[in-house]
Amino acid sequence: MSAEPIGAAARPAGPLAGIRVVELGGLGPGPFCGMLLGDLGAEVIRVDRPAQNGQRTRHPVLHRGRKSVAVDLKHPDGAATVRALIGTADAVIEGFRPGAVERLGLGPEECLAARPSLVYGRMTGWGQDGPFALEPGHDINYIALSGALHAIAPAGGDPVPPINLVGDFGGGGMLLALGLVSALLHARATGRGQVVDAAMTDGTALLLAMTYGFLSQGVWEDRPGVNLLDGGAPFYGVYRCSDGRHVALGAIEPQFYAQLLRVLGLTGDPDFVRQQDRGAWPVMRTRFAEIFAGRTRDAWAASFEGQGACVTPVLSLGEAAEHPHNTARGTYRRGPHGGHEPAPAPRFGATPAGTPDAAPVIGADTAEVLSGAGFDDRFIEALREKGITG
Repeated sequence: MSAEPIGAAARPAGPLAGIRVVELGGLGPGPFCGMLLGDLGAEVIRVDRPAQNGQRTRHPVLHRGRKSVAVDLKHPDGAATVRALIGTADAVIEGFRPGAVERLGLGPEECLAARPSLVYGRMTGWGQDGPFALEPGHDINYIALSGALHAIAPAGGDPVPPINLVGDFGGGGMLLALGLVSALLHARATGRGQVVDAAMTDGTALLLAMTYGFLSQGVWEDRPGVNLLDGGAPFYGVYRCSDGRHVALGAIEPQFYAQLLRVLGLTGDPDFVRQQDRGAWPVMRTRFAEIFAGRTRDAWAASFEGQGACVTPVLSLGEAAEHPHNTARGTYRRGPHGGHEPAPAPRFGATPAGTPDAAPVIGADTAEVLSGAGFDDRFIEALREKGITG
């Protein structure tokens, strides 16, 4: 679909090999989308600011698998250079407020006019239109307005921010990645590109599909901490152990619930025979809490391993990366920066993803990328001398 990859380091592995993406800077969900596409073989070229040239990125995992060019988009020559670079690409990722890239001359109208097959991905919190479109915000604001944050709370307690997984990454970057790949398939079939408007409010609402389905059926109460999957059910929740760590119970189905009771020695106990009786839940929860508080987390994990009861230890980030199951599957890997990081996912049988390259030094690939895109060496040097590129 695109020109030949720029530079020898471009990786051919993965189902998106041959796709070129230009990522216009940005934080959080946009770079996460770029990481996902790069993990699966796309050539992702990130446009950074010249003021950061030569610096190490503060996001070594999110920025892995990239090439970095440092270009001043506010300078007309810099914007024109990036517009020409976009002309060699299959897709663009931009995460600025609505109207910002248009003022730079890099909006979808200009870019699609130059390359009609281009897929132009736009990542915002509120979307390109609507009363809040120009308002600032962060993940917590987007999931608050979408209804998700209200639902993540203990009964009678305050909402608990689920770090920035729901809005930024699940409802944001991952949704944009799906949108871009879908539009790329359409462009491959028709030659026609399009704009993909991905909003974190929309994506978070989409993640609530099953919950809204339950709500419409009358089997979900619109208050937190009292429902089957929000900690209301005593057999689907988290319990503190004697060492202050926790175990997670997910024994929803009767056969798993039966195994849970068997391991705990509660089979036939009258307090636990009516699993779905919500009136019995408070007593069940109190007794479960007392029982699990009597042993350490790892002792409980050993007792439940292989028992089919849907009980697991709650692991820290470091522990999760070292757990035997995750190690066996290669779910995490040692990154080039020395710490753990998630491996590319999902797995592909015929086109497996390769090992992502380390995040580049900002601006390290400017000359190589521009030269590979057809720019004259004298022109590249002139941009550098003017401070337009790094």
